[in-house]
Amino acid sequence: MPIQTETELYAPVKQYFEERGYAVRGEVKHCDLVAIRGDEPPVVVELKKSFNIPLLVQGIDRLRLTEQVYVAFELPNKGKAPHRLQWEDIRRLCRMLGLGVLTVQFYKRKKPAVDLVCEPTPYMLRHNKRAALRVVNEFHERSGDYNVGGSSQQKLMTAYREKSLHCAYLMREHGPLSPRKLRDLTNNKAVSSLLQKNYYRWFVRQSRGIYHITPLGEQALADYVHVTTAFSPAEAP
Repeated sequence: MPIQTETELYAPVKQYFEERGYAVRGEVKHCDLVAIRGDEPPVVVELKKSFNIPLLVQGIDRLRLTEQVYVAFELPNKGKAPHRLQWEDIRRLCRMLGLGVLTVQFYKRKKPAVDLVCEPTPYMLRHNKRAALRVVNEFHERSGDYNVGGSSQQKLMTAYREKSLHCAYLMREHGPLSPRKLRDLTNNKAVSSLLQKNYYRWFVRQSRGIYHITPLGEQALADYVHVTTAFSPAEAP
C-alpha cells in the first residue's frame, strides 16, 4: 500500500545519509531533512509522498541555501516512473533544475530501500542543432496550420502527408503522371522517393515510370479537403 504521510520517508532517507557518514536532523529551518558531514556544505532533502510540481518548487527554493539539494519520494508501484514518464525523463528534468533525486521502496517484510536516481550536479543543456533544423524545416514545408496544439491519438497533417496529398490531388486532376512531371508541378525534389515508398498506399505504379491514385488516395482527398483546397491549380501536363 502507498505510504500515508511523507514522514514515513524520513527514517529510511536519514539512514541512507548516516551510512555515508552524515549527521542528520529533521525539520531544520523549514527543511524536511538536513545532513552535514564535517566541513562540507549542508545537504537538504525535501520529502513528498509522490513526485509532483510542489516537490520540485520546494527543491528549487532550497537551492538558495546549498547546491546539494535532493527531492525524495516513494517509488511508484512496480518501479515505473511517475506520470507515465521514463526515469531518464525524471533524471533529465531534475538535472536541469540542479536537483538530486532519491526514491524509497517499501516492503511488507523487510526494511525500505533507498535508491539514488541522480546526483544534484550542475547541468549544461546542449542544443541539438540537427533536431532544431528539422523543426524549422517541418514548419516551413507546411503550407498552413492544420493541427490543433495539444492533440493526441489523431492523425496529424505533417509536411510529408501534405506533399503526398498534393501528388494525389494532381493525379486526380490530370490522370496518371510521371515522377518528373510531379516534381515539376510540386517543386518537390524528393517526389520519386515519396512515390516509391508509398507510405500511405495512395499510389499505384500503372506502368514503368507512371503512377496513378488508388481508392485510398481518393478517400484521403475527401478526408483532407480542407487542405487540398489550398493547393494552387496546376497547368495540365
